[in-house]
Amino acid sequence: MTLADDVLAPEVTEHHQDSPQKFSFTATGSEYFRIWIVNLLLSIVTLGIYSAWAKVRRNRYFYSNTHLAEGSFDYHGNAIAILKGRIAAFAIFALYNLSLKTSPTYFLIMLVVMAAILPWLLWKSLQFRLYNSSYRGLRFGFRGSAKQAYKYFLALPILSLFTLYLLVPFTHQRIKKFQHNESRFGSTHFSFNAKVGDFYLTYLIGFVLSAAGMVVITSLFGAGFMALVKQPQHGGINPALMSSIFFFIFAVYAWIFIIYPIFLTMIQNLIWNSTKLGEHQFKSDLKWGKMTFIILTNILGVICTLGLFAPFAHVRYMKYKIESMTLIPNGSIDNFITATEEQISATGDGVADMLDFDLSL
Repeated sequence: MTLADDVLAPEVTEHHQDSPQKFSFTATGSEYFRIWIVNLLLSIVTLGIYSAWAKVRRNRYFYSNTHLAEGSFDYHGNAIAILKGRIAAFAIFALYNLSLKTSPTYFLIMLVVMAAILPWLLWKSLQFRLYNSSYRGLRFGFRGSAKQAYKYFLALPILSLFTLYLLVPFTHQRIKKFQHNESRFGSTHFSFNAKVGDFYLTYLIGFVLSAAGMVVITSLFGAGFMALVKQPQHGGINPALMSSIFFFIFAVYAWIFIIYPIFLTMIQNLIWNSTKLGEHQFKSDLKWGKMTFIILTNILGVICTLGLFAPFAHVRYMKYKIESMTLIPNGSIDNFITATEEQISATGDGVADMLDFDLSL
């Protein structure tokens, strides 16, 4: 190595550390298919009990294949904790379904019980999932309180219901702000700065596009329906009318499947473009055209293969979402990791024993 190399090397390294870092996802459909088929078979044989261990295997595979700045993520979840959550979820919804078949009184009592415990369960699940995720050996965490969980997961959704869903964008913004602001990596907290107006605008665009499509579809089929209905019938079912109804329903579902990726793309870009980790900014660059193509071809692939394409579809979807993400560092990532490690070592990172529960819906 020459003197010039010695002088320039630190600058090149530092420039690399300061430059935007794209996320990468190296999982493949064929690898995940082997994990998926074993998980499926064992879950069936064990009547669902193995599904908790299946989730751990799946998450460890996906986390370890997600990379950022030459580092990867890890999942440390405990299958027993996940099994506890699934048993709790099964018991809750079994009692809910039972109450529907008994009496209105039991149904109301079950609604009150679910309202009393579900926000707490969601809160514990958030703690579990974040604490059991790590990057370069440093764990994530969640500091939000149970009181906040009841506010954002219970009070606001109920208010949205009583305002004929006009508060849904507001509730969505508040929930994401709660989740992101209360999350941390090591000792560094995330922050979320998207405004309520940004969510209302996104929902408004989605609503206008949906309504416009429905108006066009109804207009195209409406005249044909009226003409067929007015035709004199000679007994039996009118094949032309039934065909028109079928194609009308098909057109409605097709439009929904086109609109959903557009809305999903806008929401993900809004959320992650408004999120920081300390002074480091995230950026999401999903394109609705490609997202629509992936979702529609995934659906067709799953249908045509009777479900066997599902693992390949999942990998395709995750790969596009993850690789559309970029971290724009404010300084060296390595220096940030080192400083965070030192802070954790100095202050400790004790975790309560109650972090052993994952609702795992």
